[in-house]
Amino acid sequence: MKKNIHDLIPGGAHTYSKGDDQFPSNAPTAISHGKGAYVWGIDGHKYLDCPMGLTSVSLGHAYEPVVDRVIEEIKRGANFQRPSYLEYEMAEKFLSLVPQHDMIKFAKNGSTVTTAAVKLARAYTNRDLVAFPHDHPFYSYDDWFIGSTPCNKGVPDAIKKLSVTYKADDLLSLKELFDKFPGQIACVISEPEKDNYLPENYLSDSIELAHKNGALYIVDEMITGFKTDFPGSISKYKVKPDMATWGKGIANGFAFCAMTGTKEVMELGGIRNIGQEKVFLTSTTHGAETSGMAACIATIDVFQANNVISHNHNIGNKLHTSAQQVINKRGLGKFISVTNTDWWPVFNFKDLQENTSSGMKTLVMQEMIERGVLFTGTFVPCYSHTEADIDFFIQAFTETLNIYEKALEDGIDKLLVGPIIKAVFRKYL
Repeated sequence: MKKNIHDLIPGGAHTYSKGDDQFPSNAPTAISHGKGAYVWGIDGHKYLDCPMGLTSVSLGHAYEPVVDRVIEEIKRGANFQRPSYLEYEMAEKFLSLVPQHDMIKFAKNGSTVTTAAVKLARAYTNRDLVAFPHDHPFYSYDDWFIGSTPCNKGVPDAIKKLSVTYKADDLLSLKELFDKFPGQIACVISEPEKDNYLPENYLSDSIELAHKNGALYIVDEMITGFKTDFPGSISKYKVKPDMATWGKGIANGFAFCAMTGTKEVMELGGIRNIGQEKVFLTSTTHGAETSGMAACIATIDVFQANNVISHNHNIGNKLHTSAQQVINKRGLGKFISVTNTDWWPVFNFKDLQENTSSGMKTLVMQEMIERGVLFTGTFVPCYSHTEADIDFFIQAFTETLNIYEKALEDGIDKLLVGPIIKAVFRKYL
């Protein structure tokens, strides 16, 4: 690159999770292109892709049926002054997957729809407080969420006070929060699950608890949508939240997100209730751009025509099982763990004192990248991943464990080429 990208773009990327401080020094500077389960750096090196575009690519990079549908549609125009017919087609198709809900609103990114859902809940309940788990990583770049994180500079204290938190998947913790703020909480917004374990009836009980206390419940399917099930965890657990938010994998990496909800709630953001106070829900010029809608429709078609969920879960299971076998064989179970999560295996790396270690994680990322695997500590199965790809991953992982064992014995200083990765949500740079 002719100039340092940081001279042109604050942070060097458009989401902090892609920043230089999130990768070891040997990571590709930038991606040239991707195809299927692989990406190529601008230097020509090829990598097996594990994070798949921050979990957004569910079928594979440049997946032809999706690309073909997008090209077909954008030849007809990308944006219009009045709604395109495709908006109706998209709404009808997506809502057919979510029989719990009656209406849908489109946007280009997840923060837009989660914030819109929060605003709608506040309008519906005439309450101000928003509740979410403190141990889930991200819901929005908007003030209502970022104000609760260590990197909250720029968020007024008055806004910070409007967010309250509880322990994820802990019904008692949520109950205690309602008891602490009686009649004040507008909504609970939460990802439905983080791994394959969820307390029995937790989601349905949480929704019931919220309703009992006069609050709405929003399920954030940004990560879980088109991964845990089709379309997501609300179908897997057969629950009916007031609203749900969707994105990432639903359009195979294209910019398309949505919020769905019951008519009673969603109609507040409409214009048909003459005489009622207007709720300015969300208004985005590009929310219904035809490319994103076409990509979502094509992605849904592929999921419906093929057993994509089963394939992806089988890939995830093979990855977890094979990695765990290697870890156990090397006697490293105290230092490395991998969740038994077929839709998203997550690794945890510890030092000799058995403390989770960013240094050890950086070392693993460095060595995996050196062996042609773009690895960030998680594996997101997509429809283009094959069993041969998992074998390739395991070979690289096995070789990486040789280095890991040396680091446990002698430390990482002589093994790590560059700086240790840093947390995205940190107070200071």
